[in-house]
Amino acid sequence: MTRPPDWVEHAIFWHVYPLGAVGAEPTAAEAGEAVQHRLDRLVPWLDHAVVLGASGILLGPVFASSTHGYDTVDHFRVDPRLGDEADLVALVDAAHARGLRVVLDGVFNHVGQDFARFQDALVSGPGSESAAWFRLRWPDDGGAPTHDDFEGHSALVALDHSNPAVAEHVVEVMGYWGDRGVDGWRLDAAYAVPPAFWAPVLTEVRRRHPGTYVLGEVIHGDYPAVVAESGMDSVTQYELWKAVWSSLNDRNAYELDHALRRHSGFAETFAPATFVGNHDTTRIASRLDDPRHLAHALVVLFTVAGTPTIYAGDELGLEGVKEDRAGGDDAVRPELAASPPSDPELDANRAFALHRELVGIRRRHPWLHRARTEVRVISDTVMTYVSSSGEDALEIALSTDDAPVEIVLDVPVTWLAGAGDLASDGVTLRLEPHGWACLERLARA
Repeated sequence: MTRPPDWVEHAIFWHVYPLGAVGAEPTAAEAGEAVQHRLDRLVPWLDHAVVLGASGILLGPVFASSTHGYDTVDHFRVDPRLGDEADLVALVDAAHARGLRVVLDGVFNHVGQDFARFQDALVSGPGSESAAWFRLRWPDDGGAPTHDDFEGHSALVALDHSNPAVAEHVVEVMGYWGDRGVDGWRLDAAYAVPPAFWAPVLTEVRRRHPGTYVLGEVIHGDYPAVVAESGMDSVTQYELWKAVWSSLNDRNAYELDHALRRHSGFAETFAPATFVGNHDTTRIASRLDDPRHLAHALVVLFTVAGTPTIYAGDELGLEGVKEDRAGGDDAVRPELAASPPSDPELDANRAFALHRELVGIRRRHPWLHRARTEVRVISDTVMTYVSSSGEDALEIALSTDDAPVEIVLDVPVTWLAGAGDLASDGVTLRLEPHGWACLERLARA
C-alpha cells in the first residue's frame, strides 16, 4: 500500500488556475517582457480557503509559458504574467503561515515550442544533445524535423522519457522548487508518460524532500497499476467524477454503485485524488441538470476515501461550460475578484454553506481518507452506502426521487446533515424529494 506523507491524511485542497484567476493576458506575446507582479492577488483568497476549511492549495501552472501554462518554456522561471520567483515564494510562505500546504502543477510530458532545448535542437540538428530530448523525425533533405506532440497539439512538444537527461531535468526542477518550500506536485498528463519513468525520479525527489506529495493526472486505465509502477502517491479519480454527475442526471444510482465499488477497491492500495470539478471540466453547477443535486455530488466527494479537491469558484456556485474549441476553457478559468466575498455574502450563498458543512464533516472524520465504502440500499433513484474504517462509520442516503422516501436502517444512527429527518427510533430515515442525509452509525451491522 502506498503511504503518502502523513499530512495528506488530513488534506483537502482548494484548486486554483493562476493565469485565469489573476486576469493574465492570454499569451506571453500580448503581455510583453515586463514582469507583472500579480500572484499577490491570490493572498486574500488564501484566507477564503481557510474559511472554507481547506488545508492545502493546488496551483495550476505557474512556470513561464507561451499561452495557457501547459506549454512550458522554462521550468525554473515563474511566468512573467504572474510575477517572479520572489512572488511565488512569498505566496508559498503566505500559505504556510495560514497552515496551508502548496502543490504545484508540473508539466513534464511535453513543453512548448519556445522551450530552449527544442529551439537548440532545431539549430543543432540530429545527433545533438538537445535533439535527444525529443522524439524527432528528420527529413532526408535536411529540412526542419517533425515531432511527437501531446494529443495532436503541435505546439506541445513531447519529451523523450527514455533519455536520462530528461529525468535529470525533472528531478532538478522538482528539487529546485522543493528547496523553496513547495510541498507537492500534480503531474500533468501523467497518463501519457511511461509509469516506469517516474519511479527513479520520485525516489530522488523524496530523498531530497521526504514530505513531498505526488499525484498524477490519469484519466483512464488501471489506476492501482499506475500508482504501483510509478511510485506516485495518488492519481486523479476521473471514473468517480464521471459517475457522480452522470448518475445524478440520469437518475441511475446503479452507475454510482458500480463506481463506488471500484473506488473502494482502489482505496485498498492508495488514496485517490477525488474531485467533482477542475480546470479541464465543465463546472459541477453547470454539469448537473437539477441544482438540488449539488448536495448529492458534494456528499459523495467528502464521504468516500481519497484526498478531496475543490475547484476554485465551485464553492461559490460559479457556472461555466467547457467547449471543444480555441478558448473553450475560458469559461471555467475566469478571473477571480480582487477580494473574496464578505462574510454576509458567504452566509447567503447556498453552495458555500453546503461546501463548508460537508468539509466540516470530513475534517471531523479524517479516517474517511482510507475508508471502505459499501452500498446497502439501491434502486434507480435511491441509494444508501456506509463508509467505514475500523469501528468508525458514516451512513449516507441519497435520493433523486420526486416523492418523499422512507428508509429503515439496520442500525441506529445520529443525524449530521441533510434534507430530511430522522425519527426518534434512530433507524427510520425520511428524505425529502431529492433529499439526502449524512448520518453517523452508533453500532456496526
